[in-house]
Amino acid sequence: MNRIYLKGQVLEDRPDFISEADDKKRKNFKVMLARYLSTPLPEEKVDIHLNDETFTVHCDELGYFSKWVTTKSSFEEGWHTARFSICDSEGVEQCSRSGKFLIKNETPQFGVISDIDDTILVSHATQLFRKIRLIMTKNSKTRLPFEGVAEFYQQLSHEGKNPLFYVSSSEWNLYDFLDDFFKVRNIPKGPFLLQEFKSGIKDLLFTGGGSHQHKLQKIRRLMDLYPNMHFILIGDNGQLDPLIYHKALIEFKERIKTVYIRKIKKHDAIDPVVIADFEKYKVPLLLIKDTSEAEAHAKAQGWVHS
Repeated sequence: MNRIYLKGQVLEDRPDFISEADDKKRKNFKVMLARYLSTPLPEEKVDIHLNDETFTVHCDELGYFSKWVTTKSSFEEGWHTARFSICDSEGVEQCSRSGKFLIKNETPQFGVISDIDDTILVSHATQLFRKIRLIMTKNSKTRLPFEGVAEFYQQLSHEGKNPLFYVSSSEWNLYDFLDDFFKVRNIPKGPFLLQEFKSGIKDLLFTGGGSHQHKLQKIRRLMDLYPNMHFILIGDNGQLDPLIYHKALIEFKERIKTVYIRKIKKHDAIDPVVIADFEKYKVPLLLIKDTSEAEAHAKAQGWVHS
């Protein structure tokens, strides 16, 4: 028996976005705009298919559905496929999509919770015009990760034995972009925990904004879901990651192995109170310029191997 959590959203008139490395800026602009102009469909009934079992769930007012299902099927650890379908009033299937879910290893060494923008993906999130230029003119094939990220995260994953969770202030609008970017750059697959779907040009221009407190809520959910797992937290100092991870430290100090913070802002030091608490609880807090510094520390701890 497996208990599996599945979440999705039903949207109207959302095409499949397929990007290529040689796409023109005009196409990239139109595709990104389309991601923020799709319309959620509320109250739809969605059938979830797992092998020969079917479960039914209803969307909320924003088109979201989520459900814990207990299945008779026995899934091995790793990634598996679920199919989602919508039928008309006569039971005729109108559309169908598939998605992946993760069955984690029963005895991981640790889990990883990582931010995405300016931690993995070069985003210039603190520089509005540079950020917009990247978002609107490039795509998942042409955006760049920070050097060494893919190799380091592969080592942390340890061939999939340690789960990686990506907690980001990017919206669900960007899920397909992020999923493709991770594939192209060979960054280990992991569940994305993103901000709620937004609609409109203003939301596109200010993507990734807000209080970022949803990150702490999602970290709490992961801690509750896996009460025996310890975590490595990875973020950057471009926005509020040090403060959010500090709050996580206060609540879960015995379960955080270390925190790596990529230095994006040159002159933005971490609050001395934050540093003092990390020292008090003997949890390493490393402000790094390059991924190689985090990798060297993780190797010294025996958490990763070349």
